[in-house]
Amino acid sequence: MSWSLWLTLVAAGALISFTPGAGAINTMANSLGSGWTRSIWGILGQQVALVAHIAIVAAGVGVLVAGSPVLFGVIRYAGAAYLVYLGVRQFRSRAKAVTIGETEPEAAGSMFRRGLLVNLTNPKAVVFFLAFMPQFIVTDRPLLPQYAVLAATVVAIDVVVMWFFFAAAARGLGRLARREKGQRTLNRVFGGLFVGVGVLLATVH
Repeated sequence: MSWSLWLTLVAAGALISFTPGAGAINTMANSLGSGWTRSIWGILGQQVALVAHIAIVAAGVGVLVAGSPVLFGVIRYAGAAYLVYLGVRQFRSRAKAVTIGETEPEAAGSMFRRGLLVNLTNPKAVVFFLAFMPQFIVTDRPLLPQYAVLAATVVAIDVVVMWFFFAAAARGLGRLARREKGQRTLNRVFGGLFVGVGVLLATVH
């Protein structure tokens, strides 16, 4: 991949990562609940799903998903249902006044699995990469190295944006968690965001 094409990929990847979505909401919720450092586990789960989407498109399966209304619909509604479930659970979680640093953080494996599922159950990512990736692939050159560079670049950008922007931004909300009323508000805000993204995923075509 030429430097000019790679720099274009970096710019496009950054724009995509800064666009708020389910991954950003999940990252902020993890950072708020378990701390900025431990939120990386959820981010890593999201990246595994992202690589899986790239691999699907690279293998040509993305064409099948995009061309099968039934398969696309099943995956789309499954992803929407999972996001709504997360939102309802967050919205209904019991508020309790806490002191920052004294709450027991969520297990790393739990955050990793949720991050994986949040991104993995979004079939629109497959369709998006199906349209996005060909712009940066030169067909008369070896494809595997190009896909590897694209995947590594997109993942690196997303990790930086998620951890140092969205997760860091959530730290400023930590003071609200020190009071029961503030924590209840945060639970409802993040719960509502998850539900909203889930509904959009199910209704926007």
